[in-house]
Amino acid sequence: MAGPAQFLIEAFENRFHRTPDIARAPGRVNLIGEHTDYNLGLVLPVAIDMACYAASAPNRQGVLRVYSENLNQGREWPLEQLPDIRPTGEWTDYVLGIARQIPLGRGRDLLINSTVPMGSGLSSSASFEVAIALALCWQGDLPSLDLAKLAQRAENEFIGLPSGIMDQYVSVFGRRGSALLIDCRSLTNEPVALPQAAAIVAVNSMVKHEHGKGAYRQRVAECAQAVNEIGGIASLRDATFDQLKRVQDPTALKRARHVLTENQRVVDFIAASRAADLEKMGQLLTASHRSLQQDYEVSCEELDFLVETALTIPGVYGARLTGGGFGGCTVNLIAPESTEQFETMLGEAYQSKFGITPLFYEIHPSEGATRLS
Repeated sequence: MAGPAQFLIEAFENRFHRTPDIARAPGRVNLIGEHTDYNLGLVLPVAIDMACYAASAPNRQGVLRVYSENLNQGREWPLEQLPDIRPTGEWTDYVLGIARQIPLGRGRDLLINSTVPMGSGLSSSASFEVAIALALCWQGDLPSLDLAKLAQRAENEFIGLPSGIMDQYVSVFGRRGSALLIDCRSLTNEPVALPQAAAIVAVNSMVKHEHGKGAYRQRVAECAQAVNEIGGIASLRDATFDQLKRVQDPTALKRARHVLTENQRVVDFIAASRAADLEKMGQLLTASHRSLQQDYEVSCEELDFLVETALTIPGVYGARLTGGGFGGCTVNLIAPESTEQFETMLGEAYQSKFGITPLFYEIHPSEGATRLS
């Protein structure tokens, strides 16, 4: 065992004077299918080789102790108080949201270190939730839909964010070397091989606008309004383009139109990938961004600049925002021989425009959550 896991073992032994077990859960990049998961639609993410690592061992003090190496912060709670604690808006809410669902039986010490950048749209929170559940001795085989649902409940019911299941699902079920088509209604998945003639590069805008969470809840509500106006359907997954004529509210109509067209783009992207049609794949990525920008209105100036500038660079097939929006990352499909030029040109342009140096991550599809010891 080497790298982040070995670092965490040594840090745990120094802090708690015991040898821990280690769990790992990856972040993700969503290639296409944005804001469709809570509408029970189709998504195509990849688990990435950046992950959250959680070290754990029992203690005799009857407390749950957690310390984050990333933040240099820690908290502890007596086990008997866990059912009564309410969320505070801090990072520890994710720990509590998981711990309240798992019979701990005895005290537990946790040490966490994540290589998934926070606020980047690469699903640092879901990887954190899944790793914590494994570290708190969630019982079950891997991969497991029950584990993904448990992690989603922490976010929905304790933290109060009405997110879909995509992030937790791919963190659990990720496949090395493949994207994962997830049907968020049936909760089934299918691996999708990607053409080797293209590189996937995520670009971190290094911004995250604070109104994003409130706007996320608003989008969920607007989609629900479109469902109510259509009538007779359970979710936008069941809607047809002809039924959109029933939606009178112009904002709800735009949100619904994005969801329906985005579901179709997922299907078309997979077909293009299987045909190794990189041009078509790129066009679909860019069309997704335009829809998120104009119909779903979750982009921002920085993301739009990164996408539009990327499309002017030779070797770039397509680009779009990935994640919830309002900052975070873009995902770019690029000819492998063009990645160095892409990073240089885009980095310089972004620095010149905003005074910010973006970060670049070459994406390699990774396996899902694992117990490492």
